[in-house]
Amino acid sequence: MNKKMTSLLLIATFSGSLLMAQAIKEDFKPSRFNQPGQAYPQVNSQGYARFRVHAPAADSVKVSLGLGGRGGTVLTKGTDGFFSGTTEGPMDEGFHYYNLTVDGGKFNDPGALNFFGSSRWESGIEIPAQDQDFYALKDVPHGHVSQILFPSKSTQSSRRAFVYTPPGYNKDLSSRYPVLYLQHGWGEDETAWTNQGLAHLIMDNLIAEGKIKPFIIVMTYGMTNEIKWGRIRDFKIDSFETVLVKELIPYVDANFRTKADQPNRAMAGLSMGGMETKMVTLANPDVFSHYALLSGGTYAPADIKDKSKVKLVFLSCGSKENPDGVKKAADELKAAGFNSVSYVSPNTAHEFQTWRRSLKELAPLLFKK
Repeated sequence: MNKKMTSLLLIATFSGSLLMAQAIKEDFKPSRFNQPGQAYPQVNSQGYARFRVHAPAADSVKVSLGLGGRGGTVLTKGTDGFFSGTTEGPMDEGFHYYNLTVDGGKFNDPGALNFFGSSRWESGIEIPAQDQDFYALKDVPHGHVSQILFPSKSTQSSRRAFVYTPPGYNKDLSSRYPVLYLQHGWGEDETAWTNQGLAHLIMDNLIAEGKIKPFIIVMTYGMTNEIKWGRIRDFKIDSFETVLVKELIPYVDANFRTKADQPNRAMAGLSMGGMETKMVTLANPDVFSHYALLSGGTYAPADIKDKSKVKLVFLSCGSKENPDGVKKAADELKAAGFNSVSYVSPNTAHEFQTWRRSLKELAPLLFKK
């Protein structure tokens, strides 16, 4: 390559970088999930994320987000001891886990709240979505999320679950409610659907808008974290199935005003929680009548032995996952006579924005009859 061509290439590269920098809007604001009083991390209206971490004794700091799997965002150290940097491009809308690598060690960002994912508490960041209104905190009647500890003879322990009861539950003591048992994904726990997924706000808003029939949601630990990454085939459903069907459901029916029968009981799960949902529902057709897999595989008509027991099969994923497979499976179920619905979240992958949107689409379909 001659000097003239080299010069032109350098100019083009510099100009492209400059244009990209100029294209970033400087309307950055603290993330929704920052620690109280912390200005960083920040996000802008285009979906870029900006980080600033105080580590004066460190030589290098890198954020696990930002380069599409190519190593994350390397932060630059300033004379004030702060490392800072902005993602190379915009990120998908919604919630993301992340961590910092500081001189080779993995740490959480002190500016961000922590969320249980990947079998550990990790930092979280929220990229504002165009449709974020459906999970916004609004001035509407709110339900209540309570922690319960239920006895489990099969595991010889007390186990934890979180229960969402809709607005008005504690006022109208004559009303009984259907129940959705909602499972988290691999590496997460029973806090995920409210902390990361904001399921309670989604429900509050849908109820306030008159779009759904109020129901209870129960979220418990799926005992998935004992399975190491890459060893999903080693997972056995038996122990979780016993805890859910033989211990948790009877406890919930005894301690909450539920409609304690199969037509008013649903199960759904995201990712590995979808796998659990499929296994448990197929093995217990007299317990659940509504099935939903959120980025968690599909059902085939041959999987379900008694069509009359199933009121709904809901299948969803992100557009960057397997949308054709989900649509095809739903169409085949529909052709076989099932009430089957598919949903594809636009411009998202295997992430909580997909599952938030999926819950929003699923909830109005539940317990309609």
